[in-house]
Amino acid sequence: MLKDLHYIAIEGVIGVGKTSLAQILGRRVNARLVLEKPEENPFLEDFYQDPKRFAFQTQLFFLLSRYRQQMEFPQIDLFHRLIISDYIFAKDKIFAYLNLEDRELLLYEKIWSFMEKDIPKPDLVIYLQSTPQRLLENIRQRDREYEREISPDYIRALCESYNHFFHHYYETPLLIVNATTIDFVHNPNDLEKLIEGIKKARQGINFYNPM
Repeated sequence: MLKDLHYIAIEGVIGVGKTSLAQILGRRVNARLVLEKPEENPFLEDFYQDPKRFAFQTQLFFLLSRYRQQMEFPQIDLFHRLIISDYIFAKDKIFAYLNLEDRELLLYEKIWSFMEKDIPKPDLVIYLQSTPQRLLENIRQRDREYEREISPDYIRALCESYNHFFHHYYETPLLIVNATTIDFVHNPNDLEKLIEGIKKARQGINFYNPM
């Protein structure tokens, strides 16, 4: 049950609806939202245009930004019993191993391992899983300027990396959601069924498949 949780993190590839679901759940249970702000990364648009040249700068900015935000997690107060975030700190390594070269990874690992020990763990991670085709459609529909240069190959590679990461993820309880055929933003029935699936999640790996 959501009432037994204090910290929920929602994850998934770009365009899957992490932030939308976090905002919907946040309104439903009066949670405090902790949301990524990728548009604040000054290297991101350059990275999508020239990944090899700007990968390390982009990754390091995200790593430091995520660490700072995690360290500012508020104490549970009278107004917000629950925190909902649209990312987990551990996912930073997905992008690092996908985009960085070997020498850059050595430096990245040293920085990441120093930071990681201080990061709070969620009570539940929700992984929204979808297909590259659906993700690309969502990205095109929302038409964010800094995402216009994202290539289909990059989205496919991200899907593979995310799937591998979360099918070997055991740090916290995990709910893997097949989000390919549902629309929890515009379809109230899809949303209510998904929320029921979230409420039923227990220890270990759980699955929600609307099919």
